Amino acid sequence: MSIPPQDPLAAYRLEGQVALVTGAGRGIGRACALLLAAAGARVVAVARTAADLDELAAAAPAGGIDPWAMDATDPAFMARVEEMDRLDILVNNVGANRPQPFTDVTPETLDHLLGLNVRTAFLVAQSAVRAIRRGGRGGSIVHVSSQMGHVGSPNRTVYCMTKHALEGLNKAMAVELAPAAIRVNSVGPTFIETPMTAPMLNDPAFRDFVLNRIPLGRLGQGSEVAQAVLFLASPAASLVTGAALLVDGGWTAQ
Repeated sequence: MSIPPQDPLAAYRLEGQVALVTGAGRGIGRACALLLAAAGARVVAVARTAADLDELAAAAPAGGIDPWAMDATDPAFMARVEEMDRLDILVNNVGANRPQPFTDVTPETLDHLLGLNVRTAFLVAQSAVRAIRRGGRGGSIVHVSSQMGHVGSPNRTVYCMTKHALEGLNKAMAVELAPAAIRVNSVGPTFIETPMTAPMLNDPAFRDFVLNRIPLGRLGQGSEVAQAVLFLASPAASLVTGAALLVDGGWTAQ
């Protein structure tokens, strides 16, 4: 990425750039796709449910969303990414969680979360970097990690493990890819109100536990994570790589 222009607001514009957002149908991924499109990027939005992508495209600026109804774990998806004519930005948002007490974690849950949160995230990033490098212009990778990539929490041993792994990948990629002008960063949200977190947050006791751990005293919104992603993806962050931007209301400051 080049040095940002003198106009500080222009540094957040993404005209002419192509961004790939996985898990774009709902929640954080949807918010990221909408904001990147509003900033001028053409956004390749990936989700398994075509109806979600149709709603996303209707909410975005005309022509801003290129919907791909695909499974990010599918080798055919990886191959399609590598064949893209242009790619400048990846928002690596694929991931899941299945909270369980440590001694109750099943091999199936362990394999599922390791496979999606680590293996698939790695392979998507690998395919995206191959496409970005072919363009020779540099680019930006933003991993959607979690505050749980920096701390521990009850009933989240596997999730914490996978997000710590993603943070390690983030730093190693940043160092290795810097000579190719590819910046690599992560965002670490706290609990965000999304369809994935709704079942957990509907439990009053758990909701109180979460709110008591956030000094700002409230849950996050997808738009707040998307704003951090836009910063890291844009020329405004031209000297930022290998960083973890925590959008956690102060959770990890304690």
